Amino acid sequence: MNRTCIALAFNAVVWISICAEAQTATTEIHTEDVDLFYKIYDAAGGHPTAEQLQRDYLDAGSEGLHHLAQLRRVTGVRIAETLAAHPAIYSKARGCMAVLPRVRERSDAALRTLVRLYPQARTPPVTIAVGRGKPVGVGSPVTGLQIGLEALCSAEWFNPNVEDRFVYVIAHEYAHVQQVRELVDDEHPTVLERSLIEGAAEFVAELIAGKPGYAHFPALTKGREHEIETAFVADIDQTDLSRWIDNSTMEQGNELGTWVGYRITKAYYQRAADKQQALREILGLSEPKAFLAKSGWQPAL
Repeated sequence: MNRTCIALAFNAVVWISICAEAQTATTEIHTEDVDLFYKIYDAAGGHPTAEQLQRDYLDAGSEGLHHLAQLRRVTGVRIAETLAAHPAIYSKARGCMAVLPRVRERSDAALRTLVRLYPQARTPPVTIAVGRGKPVGVGSPVTGLQIGLEALCSAEWFNPNVEDRFVYVIAHEYAHVQQVRELVDDEHPTVLERSLIEGAAEFVAELIAGKPGYAHFPALTKGREHEIETAFVADIDQTDLSRWIDNSTMEQGNELGTWVGYRITKAYYQRAADKQQALREILGLSEPKAFLAKSGWQPAL
């Protein structure tokens, strides 16, 4: 059998390496970067300097750590600033690691489902990293998957169960790995483009892991569906995403663009006679407006 294992580790407290052999997936969890971060953290009494974090953690860490630092502008200074402002997110992050054995089992199952439904799926490792309080997760066809441990552990609004949080975020980011690079990594997307990329990933996460990851959406949107979706239609060509995407805080979730994108994607899938072909088209989405038109979606009444 051909075995595919790509070694990434990002700004990492932990990384999960998922390798695919034919139609199976196994999960390996490595904690080298976890040990590195918390060795520095503990030696400094929970208050490492920006210089220590840069030199002894970021610069000395794995290649994956270097990638994450570059992608999300993670520096020793920025970690130190977040440590000073929100020390609890780092002190409690280690506790979240206790769920990783069960997360690994459930991620294996989700990955097997993805490969069954989409045989050409790419299955790089997942890197769980310590960063500057965000992002919760990143997925890209080029750089693979990265999870921000301290961010995910603190984002209780995302899902109250930390094990579920890990599983659904990992599934969501695996969808991004399959998507079209030009849209996933577009630095200047429109509201429609980014919302469909995120919403499609959320729909695929539901398809392979059983539930969508953003558990806060029902309470946030109930009774406001028409209002939200009508406003979304008016903004689809905007490049200011702040009303729709990447607008959550540690304490409160938002991301209404992801919610609308999920609903458009689900409408597209439900309308399709051939579900496997529909999944291929969802993951291969490259023309957002054509996809929107084909979905048959309209703002809720």
